[in-house]
This record gives sequence, structure tokens and C-alpha cells, in this order.
Amino acid sequence: MKAMTYRGPYKIRVEEKPDPTIQHPNDAIVRVTRAAVCGSDLHLFHGMMPDTRIGHTFGHEIVGVVEVGSSVETLRPGDRVMVPFNIYCGSCYFCRRGLFSNCHNVNPNATAVGGIHGYSHTTGGYDGGQAERVRVPFADVGPSVIPEWLASEDALLLTDAFSTGYFGAQQGDIAEGDTVVVFGAGPVGLAAARSAWFLGAGRVIVVDHLDYRLEKARQFAFAETMHLHEVGDIVLALKKATGYLGADVVIDAVGAEADGSVVQHVTGAKLKLQGGSPVALNWAIDSARKGGTVSILGAYGPLVTSVRLGDIINKGLTVRGNQAPVKRQWPRLLEHIQAGHIRPSELLTHRFPLEHIAEAYHVFSSKLDDCIKPLIVVGEE
Repeated sequence: MKAMTYRGPYKIRVEEKPDPTIQHPNDAIVRVTRAAVCGSDLHLFHGMMPDTRIGHTFGHEIVGVVEVGSSVETLRPGDRVMVPFNIYCGSCYFCRRGLFSNCHNVNPNATAVGGIHGYSHTTGGYDGGQAERVRVPFADVGPSVIPEWLASEDALLLTDAFSTGYFGAQQGDIAEGDTVVVFGAGPVGLAAARSAWFLGAGRVIVVDHLDYRLEKARQFAFAETMHLHEVGDIVLALKKATGYLGADVVIDAVGAEADGSVVQHVTGAKLKLQGGSPVALNWAIDSARKGGTVSILGAYGPLVTSVRLGDIINKGLTVRGNQAPVKRQWPRLLEHIQAGHIRPSELLTHRFPLEHIAEAYHVFSSKLDDCIKPLIVVGEE
């Protein structure tokens, strides 16, 4: 089969790889029809995440058609399915509590995180779906048949980006009338901003440094916006905008690659001595009011230094973060889609065939052509 493969930082190509095989009776093989490039894929692409091995296939946003699953009971060959980025067993201590992203049985490094499709050996070493076929473990509990009324490209955004954004808003415990600030107007930040309204926000402010993404925040998320480079001190600007109290809820949808100091860039991106720059997280901490909540959606490596722990303690902040338990968000999001409240595929701005996926990474990573999120067309539906 054809598959995207990692050849080192900033180097990917499409190669022929062996087709995936059934390794356990509850596996399924899914023929991929649509995939996407996620902002967290860029952390892998840039060499930010540990134990990303040569030859690994990325891609954790996947829809496709079931080809085979020997003892799978919930799916049949020919079913059109959406595959959550989480790989989980459905029966361990954490899965029984709905913490699918923290499954204890799918990753040798499970003390830190569960399994994720196509996200390095830190998350289990599973090949991802930027390929013609993908092995899906625990197929009875992860993937779901796509409702007939749901377009595949809307389903694709539920496999990570929109579900993660919705989860980030949930983590904020937004109360009626709260002011919510979102750092980062990428797909996940835009989804979080839009979702904040569903959970009762009275005001939503999105911060970014790119005009076209801020315009998308105004159009898609109905948010106020602040341009990072036009307001001077962003924390002071947000304090002024909130009566010098700070926001009730702040969502960090930026993560490891926020622009930081030269030292942070060298130690994080080059030497990998920390999990990226904590600058966006520190802005979130400083922008929250005393007693407020910080919700972390941005992806970080295992070590992030220079986080303002003293400010968290002294301000009495609640800080919450996790990989989103994607499937838990689907029932409510499907209701919103069916009611016409949201159309997640509006976040997709570019389409590339699998053969041109290197160009997709280049355009997305370099913020070219007003790219919000690239779709990868893999096969016929």
C-alpha cells in the first residue's frame, strides 16, 4: 500500500509499505478514504516529540471503509466508519470511567498516555491513517459507523479536531455568562471557541498572530479577536478587556511550538530537553482571573520547564488537561450537527491527494495560502 512515512525532522514522503495485518481477533483493517493533517502532527514533523522513528506513518484523523475484522461484532465489512484518534480497550480501570485517552492496556508507556494512531512510539507505536489502509485495534469499542445523513468530511473532524475543541471547553467548566479566552486560532482553538457558546459562555475572545486565522475566528466562532503582535503585552490587553480581573476560563490551544525565547526554542525544538515552549501556557495562567480555570489542549512533550507554578498556586487556579476522550463527545456533537448548529467541515480549507501529502505538510506548517486545515484524499468512498 501507499503510505506517508517519516524520514526525519521536516522530511516525509509517500512510500510503498506492507499492508497492515490482523494481529488480534478484535482488530479491523480499514481502507482509508479521508484523512487530515493535524496541528499536533506538525510537532512530530518538526522533531518535537520523542521516539518518533524513521518509517513511522502519521495520521490520527481517519474515516474509511471496513475491509475485515475476524471477531469484531459491532462492524461489518463495507461499513463506513469514523475512527477516534484514541486507541483503547474499553474495559480497564480508566476506560470504565470514560477516560479512553488514558487506557492502561494499549501502550507500554501507559503511565503517561494511552494509545494514539500514528503518534510515535511514545503513544504505542501504532501506524496512522495517512495511508491507504490502517489497522484499528479494539475495533468493537473505538470506531463507529457513520450515520447515513453525516458527510464523511464532517465525520472526519469529529475524530479529533472538533471533538478535542469541545472537550477543551468542557474542561473549562464554563458557567453561564463566563468570559472565555482561547489562545490559538487553529482548528482545535476555533472548535473550542465555537463550543464555548454551547456551554454558556457570555463572551469569547480568540488570540492569534495571523490575520486570516483571526478572520476565521470571527466568522466561524463568532468571537472577538486580539492580534498578538498589535496589542503589545497580551496579558495586559486581556486584563484591560476584562475589567482588570482576568478571564473566567482560558484555553491553551497552542501547545509546544508557541514562539518563545531563543533558549526555549533551542532546548525544546533542537535539543529536545523540554517538551516545547511554555509561553502560551504561561500567558493562559497570567490571563486567568484568580480562582479561574485553565484548560490545556495544546500538545506538549513529557517535560515542560519554566511553567509558572507559583502563579497557579497563588491565584488559586484550576488547571486541567488531557488528550480528549473523543468518542465521549460524539453523541452531543452529532446532535448539534443534525440540528444545523455546526458544520465541522467548514474548518477544512485545502485538499491534497495522498501522493502530495508532503506539500500538505509544507503549506500547513508554513501557514501558506491562508491554510486552516488540510484534508488528505486517500481513496474512493
